[in-house]
Amino acid sequence: MRICIVGAGAIGTTLAVRLAGAGHRIAVIARGDTLAAIRARGLRLHDLQGTHVAQPVVAEDPADLGPQDLVFVCTKTTALADVLPRLAPLLAAETIVVPAINGVPWWYFEGCGQPAPPLATLDPHGVLAGALPPQHLLGCVVYITAEALAPGVVRAGNPHRLIVGEIDHRTSIRATRLAQCLTDAGIATEVTDRIRDHVWMKILANLSSNPLSVLTGATLEQIYGQPALQPVVRKILREAMQTAAAYGARLPLDADTFIARGAGMGAVRTSMLQDYELGRPLELAAIGDAVLELAARKGIPMTRTADIIALARVRGANRTDT
Repeated sequence: MRICIVGAGAIGTTLAVRLAGAGHRIAVIARGDTLAAIRARGLRLHDLQGTHVAQPVVAEDPADLGPQDLVFVCTKTTALADVLPRLAPLLAAETIVVPAINGVPWWYFEGCGQPAPPLATLDPHGVLAGALPPQHLLGCVVYITAEALAPGVVRAGNPHRLIVGEIDHRTSIRATRLAQCLTDAGIATEVTDRIRDHVWMKILANLSSNPLSVLTGATLEQIYGQPALQPVVRKILREAMQTAAAYGARLPLDADTFIARGAGMGAVRTSMLQDYELGRPLELAAIGDAVLELAARKGIPMTRTADIIALARVRGANRTDT
């Protein structure tokens, strides 16, 4: 397959290297130091199976690559308004676009039979909604705990896992084929006909850990395992689970099981903590603000969650300003 990875951070590099190792033709959209590093040395992934190296085609402008069979969007959500409108040259009639992103996806209300106004916290000017025809989109939830050690060099200490599904909740051959392609590349991938349930499960994970990690510097095992932090985590989970249920999500785990699994993730630093330490903008709009907006539409108070998000935003702003 002709596969383009848009964004060569931790997740994008993991996907690119694994899929290249399975024999696919990989192109990467990157810029700055990452672009230069890939041109000079390729991509390198250290994971549970060892060290893997790939030398993909790399470009800054999607127009230099032409149509692809599959496009993974692996940028931060803060970059989507800039990135998505530039992807048109990558699209043919049957191209699949898989947003491998955190938080509430901009496509949340597409194809689900419950039309609603776009989320102002995600897409205030409608740029994201108008950037890609929805028939190209395939929903995705990412469970890859990876960290960039340097431009083009990534370490991943847990098994790679994805969940994919059509955003209109139908079953499809293309989703099944994609899952097999990814699984063959060493990325265990499940197909679901209820992708929003899994989106909410990942939202719970992000919301209950990412902002707290910025405030405390704690790893996942500390956030979910330390007695001092568990009460805060439980309050966030309670509010978020109530919101998820209001939107029809069927969540397979209760709070106790969720916390136990989180504590078992090990000394993993969240992506938001990594961004904070590097002075990058935090993904609080998609991971936090959009959930608060969804809750407000249903009249659900999320006071504890809102407080933690506000504190993380102030801390992140102070870091960025310095």
